[in-house]
Amino acid sequence: MKKAIFPGSFDPITNGHFDIIKRGVSLFDEVIVAIGVNAEKKYMFSLEDRKRFIEEAFKDEPKVRVITYTGLTIDLCKKEKAEFILRGLRNPADFEFEKAIAHANRTMSKIETVFLLTAARTSYISSSIVRDVLRNGGDASKMVPDSVLKK
Repeated sequence: MKKAIFPGSFDPITNGHFDIIKRGVSLFDEVIVAIGVNAEKKYMFSLEDRKRFIEEAFKDEPKVRVITYTGLTIDLCKKEKAEFILRGLRNPADFEFEKAIAHANRTMSKIETVFLLTAARTSYISSSIVRDVLRNGGDASKMVPDSVLKK
């Protein structure tokens, strides 16, 4: 069984994340969306809300599971028996950042990182942009799954 971990803070999940997960489902038997917990970070949405947003968005997709975790992603991969980390790339800066992490992960484990380019229609979307739009009362309906807007 090919499992991939798709890690992130998902504060909140965006349509870019949604697209990567949907496409990942066609490549893997299971995609585990892993919400990382970082005590140093200030989140707009609670961990419970972020988990619920993703679970609701994928309620009809049995190959997607949503969990939370702390610590290294490669340790989570070992625990979940996942051989792959799934990551989305929006631009060259994302690639450079993610490449460094993938190389570090490969020096510590045999976990492979699989990169998917975001769809052109979602490549401008980031969680920080969405948070700014939501904080200021803007319309984020084209940027996030409906489950986020139901909050």
